Amino acid sequence: MYNQNMNFLTKTDNGIILSLKLVPNSSFSKVVDYTDEYVRVKISSPPIENKANKELISFCSKLLDVNKSKIEIVSGEKSKLKKVLIKDTKLEEVTKTLMFVLDSLHKDK
Repeated sequence: MYNQNMNFLTKTDNGIILSLKLVPNSSFSKVVDYTDEYVRVKISSPPIENKANKELISFCSKLLDVNKSKIEIVSGEKSKLKKVLIKDTKLEEVTKTLMFVLDSLHKDK
């Protein structure tokens, strides 16, 4: 079972901040691993014309079952390290989903 600290999740007044490390131009879009500080996500779009950021928002929307309009990149727009705000959601819901995804990654190792 996943048991690391989830320092990559921060509760704010506006929602939940998720710290990510983006790997653009990959052959697929998927959560690939994690540290205490961030979740590493591969995205198939290239980092040009904001394509990777748009795909990241779509990916997070599907992963967390949240409308795309409630997801916003709040820092790192031109960086691989990003902070994504998930508005109007509960920390418990995001934590539960991420624990499931991260636990399955841990089992594959």
